[in-house]
Amino acid sequence: MSHESAAGGAAALEDAVQARQAGTDRVETPDVESPKTDQLLDCIHCGLCLSFCPTYAELGNELDSPRGRIYLMRAITEGRIDYTPIVRKHLDLCLGCRACETACPSGVQYGNLIEAARTEVEAARKKDGESGWVRKAALQGLLPYPKRIAALAALLRLYQKSGLQRMVRRSGILKSMGRLGELEALTPAVTPLSVRRRVWAGAPNGRSGRASAALLTGCVAQVSFGHVNLATVRVLAENGHRVCVPRDQVCCGALHGHSGDRRTARALARKNIDIFLSSGADFIVTNSAGCGSMMKEYAELLEGEPDYREKAERLAARVRDVSEFLVEQGFRPPEKPRGPTARGAGEGPSAVTYHEACHLAHGQKVRTPPREILRSLPGVELRELAESDFCCGSAGTYNLTQPEMAGKLRERKVRHILDTGASVVATGNPGCIIQIASGLEGKGVRVLHPVELLAEAYDAETQKEKPATARKAAGTSP
Repeated sequence: MSHESAAGGAAALEDAVQARQAGTDRVETPDVESPKTDQLLDCIHCGLCLSFCPTYAELGNELDSPRGRIYLMRAITEGRIDYTPIVRKHLDLCLGCRACETACPSGVQYGNLIEAARTEVEAARKKDGESGWVRKAALQGLLPYPKRIAALAALLRLYQKSGLQRMVRRSGILKSMGRLGELEALTPAVTPLSVRRRVWAGAPNGRSGRASAALLTGCVAQVSFGHVNLATVRVLAENGHRVCVPRDQVCCGALHGHSGDRRTARALARKNIDIFLSSGADFIVTNSAGCGSMMKEYAELLEGEPDYREKAERLAARVRDVSEFLVEQGFRPPEKPRGPTARGAGEGPSAVTYHEACHLAHGQKVRTPPREILRSLPGVELRELAESDFCCGSAGTYNLTQPEMAGKLRERKVRHILDTGASVVATGNPGCIIQIASGLEGKGVRVLHPVELLAEAYDAETQKEKPATARKAAGTSP
């Protein structure tokens, strides 16, 4: 495409956008955005993204590929088509995994395009009277409110520990409950309050010269993955870092932003920016790929807000995934084989494989640090996973809103994991852990965060340093 034709195309698209925004059929709100003209024109339709797109790999339909979805977005922006139910279906089926961005030679910012389009999808869905109650209840009624999350966690903890959950699952009643039954099956165990309190305490004492860190605990993750948060605090403290955990932090807004609810995403981002910048920490550390990716993109989310754009840029520059932070700052490799999952003497190394969470690999471009951590573990053999950066089907709320496709992608991922013969699969995102664990149930493979494995190895050193009498009293064996 020549510079002249590209400029002409951009002008035509801009005129079409302005015409649509002036029309009476459009929901007039700054939280409804059209995909940006210049970003749509960046796509040269080469097709290199096709083989990297999970939905295209499964369905072989051009409209379920990044290139095809960009065609749809451009046609809508030019006023040739509208957000009809069939168009919305193709856009809804996108995982937002951003693997196409990694593959694209033209640097198309597909993540920005699909998220802007989804604000329009949600507006069209509202206009047509579609409720989307599962997503609405979670995104608007629960996640922005920490107290509601805590109350629900208390009820779930009672449900799980009382034996009622076991009875319900054995009864088979969940199969007749539709989406509610699917939601229950994916519900992780609630972390005991005692563990969450240990996380909130952080690690107040660090070594001189070591960077300090403020930990993002996550919204749902703080009540269902408290063990990962505790392992993160443990590992950072072991390496001399002071860790603070701001109690008034809120959901990062990733699920809202990815689902078209930009208003809530921005409100949550503004609050987190104020809270984390005032923490005084050198860095903000996350152990969730989706959360870290979102926080690193706060400046783009708030680009139209002069009061927050500069603060968002300052915060984004300090955000690190925990694996990225440890490798960047330097961490101590463990000296002993890690604890419960290490094989006994004479059985050879324990095999671990690694699934790359989409928003860590494609969103944050963090690939090597998690592998460096896994390779540092004594007695561990890291076995590479086929299609390691292929989405597992979790994708935020995707496994709830698109269970059929999510199930196909989970089966594909599980096949590759089992082919490695590994006894542990590591991955850096809570959603991936839930999704993959549900597919590996009963197959003898643990699903853990890399920081949990590192914490296990440090803990194994501590246990082996204790006298035998102390181990016996603690209920452990040599």
